[in-house]
Amino acid sequence: MDVKKVLCMVGGTSQTSYAANSTIPKKAILKIRPMLEEAVREIYRNLHPEKMAVADLGCSSGPNTLTVLSEVIKIISNQCQKAGQQPPEIQFFLNDLYNNDFNNIFQSLDQVGQSVGAEEGTISVPHFVAGLPGSFYGRLFPLQSVQFFHSSFSLMWISQVPKDIGDKKNGMPLNKGNIYIGKTSPTLVAKLYQEQFHRDFSQFLKLRCDELVPCGQMLLSFLGRNKNDILDGELSTIWGLVAESLDSMVLEGLVEEENLDTFNLPFYAPSAEEVDAIVNLQGLFDIIHFQTFESNMDPFNDLDGDVVLDNVQSGANCAKVLRSVLEPMIASHFGSAIVDDLFSRFATHAAKHLLKEKLKLPVLALSLKKKEYT
Repeated sequence: MDVKKVLCMVGGTSQTSYAANSTIPKKAILKIRPMLEEAVREIYRNLHPEKMAVADLGCSSGPNTLTVLSEVIKIISNQCQKAGQQPPEIQFFLNDLYNNDFNNIFQSLDQVGQSVGAEEGTISVPHFVAGLPGSFYGRLFPLQSVQFFHSSFSLMWISQVPKDIGDKKNGMPLNKGNIYIGKTSPTLVAKLYQEQFHRDFSQFLKLRCDELVPCGQMLLSFLGRNKNDILDGELSTIWGLVAESLDSMVLEGLVEEENLDTFNLPFYAPSAEEVDAIVNLQGLFDIIHFQTFESNMDPFNDLDGDVVLDNVQSGANCAKVLRSVLEPMIASHFGSAIVDDLFSRFATHAAKHLLKEKLKLPVLALSLKKKEYT
């Protein structure tokens, strides 16, 4: 799998698009807004930049990118108003892989002006927006040229499926019947995924440190896991339901067994302890805040606890969310003909699981400040 070519959310604005099914990351963005406000406010107070470069890494398409952009403008506007100062010019860079639907974002940019201008007493902040295609596991900017990085729901996507996952053991695929780390996966599979994430996240931190100005900051949020057992994480349960749906299609001759056995996701859900250890080992950033919380996979079920009032509808909601994320990868590997059937089956399997418990998405959110001596 060439991740750079197939990893993208469903573009456009249809019912199956990411733009129409990105409520979960939007809730996360709003939940950690105080962290965003503190970081941007501190950058402005300490650096007093005449020009600011702000980058949203893994921006995808849809309204969430514009939410972040609008929030940064509002925060700067409020700070300038309080200090009686002229606002800096802000250059926003929207980054994602090459197949991302950047056009969807650009066609909606007028909403930013409407959102910011709708608040009374705000100072107009000159800002400019540019798309920046490319992987954030490589260099994106000149040295010490960016004041603030933001990334939401992106860093759990690793740069590649671990190379040795495709190997065979005793003539059988190493991760047979799974598309990620599952309960039946050998411990070696979990180790390979973990090592790939550690390499990728370490590289990410090193590159961003090079690109940030001294005392520049980052706000990162991404999916992780709460469970200590790496073979039984929350995302392992969700991906397991996808694998179960694919396997039912194998049994009916709708999908080739070899296609299932050779499909593994470029994804890893780390624990908070893993992320903390990598940051500290690198020694490039101070962790200002580290917050963990859970979101329901069904964005329309916000009830506390594990109560699901309508498991069938909730299963369908979960399927729509997942389809908006996975469809390009599924279609590339298995062909687009199976997509409707696959996510219909997933909705059914999810509905059965929801009779026992909700499908939860643990979120890790951390704000980082570049150390002065780096």
